[in-house]
Amino acid sequence: MGVANINYIFVVKLYEYITKKPINMSTLRYKAVEQAISRPTLKVEAPSVKTSEYFAVNVFNKKKMQEYLSQEAFDSVMQAINKGTKVDRKVSNQISSGMKAWAIDRGATHYTHWFHPLTGATAEKHDAFFEPASDAYVIENFDGGKLVQQEPDASSLPSGGMRNTFEARGYTAWDPSSPAFVMDHTLCIPSVYVSFKGDSLDYKTPLLKSIEAVDKAAVDLCNYFDKNVTKVNVGLGCEQEYFLVDDALFNARPDLKLTDRTLMGHSSAKDQQLADHYFGYIPMRVAAFMREFEIEAYKLGIPVKTRHNEVAPNQYECAPVFEEVNLAVDHNQLLMTIMRKVAKKHRFKVLFHEKPYNNVNGSGKHCNWSLLTDTGVNLFSPGKTPKTNMLFLSALVSVIKGVFEYQDILRASIVSLGNEHRLGAAEAPPAIMSIFLGEEMNRTLNEIETRVSGKKMSPDEKTELKLDVGKIPEIMPDNTDRNRTSPFAFTGNRFEFRAVGSSANVAFPMMTLNSIVARQLKEFKKEVDTFIEKGVNKDEAIFQVIKKFVLASKKVRFDGNNYSEEWVKEAAGRGLTNVNDVLDSLTSIVSRESKDLFSEMKVFSEHELEARLEIDMEKHTKKIQIEARVLGDLAVNHILPTVYRYQNVLIENVKGLKSLFPGDEFEKMAANQMETIREISTRAGIVNTKVNQMIDERRKVNVIEDIREKAKGYNDNVKPYLGEIRYQIDHLEMIVDDEIWPLPKYRELLFIR
Repeated sequence: MGVANINYIFVVKLYEYITKKPINMSTLRYKAVEQAISRPTLKVEAPSVKTSEYFAVNVFNKKKMQEYLSQEAFDSVMQAINKGTKVDRKVSNQISSGMKAWAIDRGATHYTHWFHPLTGATAEKHDAFFEPASDAYVIENFDGGKLVQQEPDASSLPSGGMRNTFEARGYTAWDPSSPAFVMDHTLCIPSVYVSFKGDSLDYKTPLLKSIEAVDKAAVDLCNYFDKNVTKVNVGLGCEQEYFLVDDALFNARPDLKLTDRTLMGHSSAKDQQLADHYFGYIPMRVAAFMREFEIEAYKLGIPVKTRHNEVAPNQYECAPVFEEVNLAVDHNQLLMTIMRKVAKKHRFKVLFHEKPYNNVNGSGKHCNWSLLTDTGVNLFSPGKTPKTNMLFLSALVSVIKGVFEYQDILRASIVSLGNEHRLGAAEAPPAIMSIFLGEEMNRTLNEIETRVSGKKMSPDEKTELKLDVGKIPEIMPDNTDRNRTSPFAFTGNRFEFRAVGSSANVAFPMMTLNSIVARQLKEFKKEVDTFIEKGVNKDEAIFQVIKKFVLASKKVRFDGNNYSEEWVKEAAGRGLTNVNDVLDSLTSIVSRESKDLFSEMKVFSEHELEARLEIDMEKHTKKIQIEARVLGDLAVNHILPTVYRYQNVLIENVKGLKSLFPGDEFEKMAANQMETIREISTRAGIVNTKVNQMIDERRKVNVIEDIREKAKGYNDNVKPYLGEIRYQIDHLEMIVDDEIWPLPKYRELLFIR
């Protein structure tokens, strides 16, 4: 095993102990670079059959259920999936028996309830299938009770005060709408996670509630136009961006290892300026990694469709085709797990942090969201008739008005410490929530605004307007999706929420969007019904409400450059909010507006929202605390000793010059060295002072008991030091001899594959 693949600090101490002399820190850096350069491309043996023949081979899907379950059990599961009914306890034993038989056939020895706690990752506790039958032997067993519900303990997972000590256990319950799967010889059963009192402690529970809310509201709207619609599904496609770094280089950077981002590092002379990496040739070693994780994803039924180089060096993207939103969320979490596991085999580390490197593009998770009826209609696709286009416009303006009315809540669903570094940078939309529609759709809405009056429309006016509405082009991708600066863009048959961060569990932004749209769809129907009760024709009533929503939300529509300073000023003039601070944005979760929204949609109770805020505040605090401790350690124990060593070299050089050159000639010969010595002294002194000040601030804030005040203390008083210390270290990196600089530099991290 190479030196850089062992714990970084341990190697240093071990070397010093054995040799009885200090180690040259750059030895580890160069060893890591040497290993990274010499990595061979791992050969990936693709299955000898077509993808279609092994796709979802490890998923207990409909086809497998028909094979392993009785008809009664199969019908019960399908009713639960399609209509949300509960699985009969009497049938659960049949289901668990069939599921166990299938899993064992796939090599499974254990089972687990697989869930999404509020850590942002997934969680699982494995139990073996066997049970002792006597002293002599054991039997494989998995009864229905263990399928339906478990008590995984999990007392250390975040709860935001929703569990007392004597109620520490959480309870997981099977989610039949997301199929079970086998991974690493374990049967994984997608599950919700709740407290003893039924409060949601996960992302899946409120997501499922939001799906139910938007389904009901959308069906009610669709029934104005088609009584055959009985269900509206939410579709989602997640474009996942990520960075790759060689694991030797990763392990030689304690900041990357402990915080997922570089807390220091001067920009490389060349990074993404030429855009030559974007959509370029995929390096062989990276392509091998991609092939293998795609194969593993296919086995688990994850429909990964696209792969390509992103803008920044060593940045890539993969994207699946559309799926039902609950399944898409599960698959995205599962995909990140697969990528991490496969990357380890290829001696890579996957970085999902939104901004692992300063001054190059960060990573997002673009969420393509849509609504589709059980009759095959996409609510965001213009149709061929006035009736279908009236439904399209009704759904469209409801989304636009929802984003406008609840912009602060929508922003709160995507903010984090990592995403704060990304939002508003050159590669990501700003914190201002706006919608890009494209020229064609803006023209249509503007026409409705000017032509629909508050008075009763004449038959000719209604006919003419309906005919014009019927002319909306059915396919409009070429008229949209041209503005990549928008945080929320209409892209022809869906909306793309581009502000979501790459490390996020997308369940929270999706449940927020679902709830917002469900609320607006309900309001739309309510207002149409009010017009109809007053004797207004249904079509005219719908046009009047469409116009009302267009007027009410017009300020949120923007097709220009969201990166520009002009837009920031214009947005303020429009009354759009621009909250760049994470904590200020997060507090919107517990605003009166938010509590009313989520309570009405039956997604969150007020108590649950307060708990979510507390968890997010605590997470924010701990991440800054970790970054501050890591940066302080690196600065004092790695950077400053290296800087002083180089300074001493210069001092010795000056002394030598003084012995060789007398008087004025010495002053001239040593001028550059003296200036460099002064700059090193000044910058090193600032680093030392700032680190001590940062430590003092941490000590003050650590004694604060109130979590919100503590988070504010870390955010306002500790976090600024991270940038100030980094600024000085990055300049020192450009001064100090490259041969002794201890940490891999950006040119090495970004360009070695």
